[in-house]
Amino acid sequence: MRAFYAFPLVAACAVAASSCGDGATDPSLQAVTLASVLPGHAALRSKLRQILEEKNGGLGFEMWATILDRNGLVVDVVFSGVNRGDQWPGSRVISAQKANTANAFSLAGFALSTANLYAAVQPGGSLFGLQESNPVNPVVAYAGPASAYGSTSDPMIGRRIGGINVFGGGLALYTTTGNLIGGIGLSGDTACTDHIIAWKLRHSLNLDNVPAGVGEGNTDNIIFSSDETINGFEHPKCDPEAVTIAEGLPTDFPVGPDE
Repeated sequence: MRAFYAFPLVAACAVAASSCGDGATDPSLQAVTLASVLPGHAALRSKLRQILEEKNGGLGFEMWATILDRNGLVVDVVFSGVNRGDQWPGSRVISAQKANTANAFSLAGFALSTANLYAAVQPGGSLFGLQESNPVNPVVAYAGPASAYGSTSDPMIGRRIGGINVFGGGLALYTTTGNLIGGIGLSGDTACTDHIIAWKLRHSLNLDNVPAGVGEGNTDNIIFSSDETINGFEHPKCDPEAVTIAEGLPTDFPVGPDE
């Protein structure tokens, strides 16, 4: 059984006191559930750095990762590089958007990754216009000081970032008992590699007990159309290595509790 360390939410509730009680009458929105199963900030960053040492396709760039709870409150933000500027600065907010999207459009019995939404939001798609809904709160996204970004005092922590992102890198989080408790978002490389690293990081956290999805094996894995058509839940292909790795994720890093 994997070991976990509690992540305190005291500071988060102090920042957004009016939001922390949102789940009091709804068991499916209990923010503390996520905190009880997450590793601490340093451990989460260490897991991300270890995954980046593996083959993930893409450009080999450093990454941002954001985790938020079922209420949409940001719980942690980390980056993989030595310094804050080692990864694209714009990817901090994108990672938060992805986490928010996966959480906002997944249910207890059905998960959608951000990669699954790409085709549906294109002109003529079944969800066209979704990307314009639920905008990022710029006050939360760009609060300062910038020197705190990616630290335990990142200004996004404890606040609702909002935002919709419809390319790979965002996944819903499910406990070993199947409870949907939030979302995770990765950004900093190609969309396919963002998805791969998000999948691996979620797996390492043992929060990938996905109940059902549109992807292969009834998961929320990225779907690549064999004939390059984009008309359902498909996502454009990236580099060949990333495509191969991504297609093998349900086998190499299977969803479900790690007992």
